[in-house]
Amino acid sequence: MASNIDLGLIVSLTQDVEASLRTVADLGLQTCQLNCWAPATLDDGLAARTRDAVKSTGIRISSYWAGHTGKTVWNFIEGPPTIGLVPIATRAARLVELKQGADFAAKINAPSVTTHVGFIDENPNSPDYAALVETLSDLALHCKNLGMLFCFETGQETPVTLLRTIEDVGTGNLGINLDPANLILYGKANPVDALDVFGTFVRGVHAKDGLYPTNGRELGSEVALGEGKVDFPTLIGRLRSLGYNDTITIEREISGGQQVADIKLAMERLRPLL
Repeated sequence: MASNIDLGLIVSLTQDVEASLRTVADLGLQTCQLNCWAPATLDDGLAARTRDAVKSTGIRISSYWAGHTGKTVWNFIEGPPTIGLVPIATRAARLVELKQGADFAAKINAPSVTTHVGFIDENPNSPDYAALVETLSDLALHCKNLGMLFCFETGQETPVTLLRTIEDVGTGNLGINLDPANLILYGKANPVDALDVFGTFVRGVHAKDGLYPTNGRELGSEVALGEGKVDFPTLIGRLRSLGYNDTITIEREISGGQQVADIKLAMERLRPLL
């Protein structure tokens, strides 16, 4: 009989980190990913408060989701020059920030650092692709020296491009945070089929749902879990067949009362599958 997979929630890391973790605990969940887009706030005091909050709430941090400073636009036109480590103009500064994120993750005992790398070049012969691989190797080795995994969150790249990048970086501590909705929102793949390509590298999963793009400029629409194109029963079954037995982290990128309602709906729909 398959063992249970822990269910969690992605929450923002704020100065009142205990309140964020209490939100997770009050929902009856066991784990969380901590998300932060403000590297300058990652000091020793916040790390200490985070460790204390983990002890007081009993919530396990499954990954630290590292954001960066600067403009980031989530579409097909302005996304390629603004998201992640791909843009050359901001690459060096963001590498420093992501290393700071990794240092913070180590201080709070997170097992991995997760982020969006960006629209990775599908041409492996491109000089910029080689330069990006070099940068990613630098970052991944920094994480490795801290005893952590570095995880690519799916979205902007095709499954084959992501697999090739992992192979070319080759540091041995690389994984994938599978966001099945992102593969659909960016029109990159059916998430169940994508597991045939990179399934053995999945080390985290976002429970999010969405619809395919309907034009060439804007991403598809995120929707409540169970209302989109992600086949969660088949996806989770396929993950189990690959030996996945870690966490599934609910993500709903809206705010207010509807976000809470949709998180509870996701819990209701996922628990029978876990």
